[in-house]
Amino acid sequence: MNELGRHILAEIYGCDGEILNNKDFIEKIMVDSALKAGAEVREVAFHKFSPQGISGVVIISESHLTIHTWPELGYAAVDVFTCGDRINPWDACNYMTEKFNAKNMTATEIKRGIFEQVVEVKASNI
Repeated sequence: MNELGRHILAEIYGCDGEILNNKDFIEKIMVDSALKAGAEVREVAFHKFSPQGISGVVIISESHLTIHTWPELGYAAVDVFTCGDRINPWDACNYMTEKFNAKNMTATEIKRGIFEQVVEVKASNI
């Protein structure tokens, strides 16, 4: 079987709450995670909630990385979706887990766009 992409859904526990509530640092970690995995970063958008928590997205040429944090619980929900076989989404997840000073990370990988045969992707003029 051939898939178009790999989607990691990561549950990151026991994180440093101060890190998870620092928008600028979370953004840097997420961008660095994408770069460490070999992705090409296109755009970023992050928002800090009151009284705490961050949500953000890093758009990469290969798809995206997203995060939602609960600093009061030391928890981060992370998605890393990559298309193609050039980059490894696990590299990004492992880097984030380390930088959040996490005690534990559990994750599931979902293959996206599974086809029985090789699919030739063609550009269209819509």
